[in-house]
Amino acid sequence: MNVVALIPARGGSKRVPGKNVRTLGGHPMLAYTISAAVDSGIFDSIIVSTDSEEVAAVARHYGAEVPFLRPAALAGDTSPDIEWVEYTLEELRARARTWDCFSLLRPTSPFRTAETIRRAWARFTAQQGVDSLRAVEKCAQHPGKMWIVRGERMLPLLPFSLISPKPQSGEGGEQPWHSTPYQALPTVYVQNASLEIAWTRVVRERRTIAGDVLVPFLTEGYEGFDINDAYDWMVAERLIADGAVTLPDVRQAAIAAAKT
Repeated sequence: MNVVALIPARGGSKRVPGKNVRTLGGHPMLAYTISAAVDSGIFDSIIVSTDSEEVAAVARHYGAEVPFLRPAALAGDTSPDIEWVEYTLEELRARARTWDCFSLLRPTSPFRTAETIRRAWARFTAQQGVDSLRAVEKCAQHPGKMWIVRGERMLPLLPFSLISPKPQSGEGGEQPWHSTPYQALPTVYVQNASLEIAWTRVVRERRTIAGDVLVPFLTEGYEGFDINDAYDWMVAERLIADGAVTLPDVRQAAIAAAKT
């Protein structure tokens, strides 16, 4: 099998301006994802998809390819992943470059390491009959305790119940999830942004990046920590300063970044 790493790093970001190339721990945040991908030894090619010449220059400095820029129409705040992934793979196919698998590695997860990627790849390749692998972690806030508000009323997001024995009779009685102790609720996992792996045929034949049969990859510690806003950035800096996490090694000399 041959596999390509696809790293999405568009130029626009409203909550943390320029976050993909903003300095974190001495390098632009994008550098850590590229370095982890290189050091994993998994990928035949590492390609950054961006609409920004500035981001492209940073990506190339740290060892990734940017064979073309992403069209602005595929780089909006609400642009779905399938659009830019499909575009990228088709453009590369037109250049006679194809792969069996691809992995999405988002630069907003800078604490994902080369070892994280190797563990995920080993899990994916050990499976049969799957379309993709996706990183997940246990929910901090259980969706069984969540509500939808409509006007002056609210409804449970998940209208499920547990069957539990009545104290005296032993017969089953229904207990709504929202009124059940957290410890008694089923374990629920939420996806994080650290990585995904899929067969390229899933994109080509089904026009999806996930398919129907997914294998979970449970991230550990801060591997799945995702930087989306100013608060997340502050937490990331504190974790680094306190020595709670270690960023992937970056061999290249630091390049000037957009924001410090």
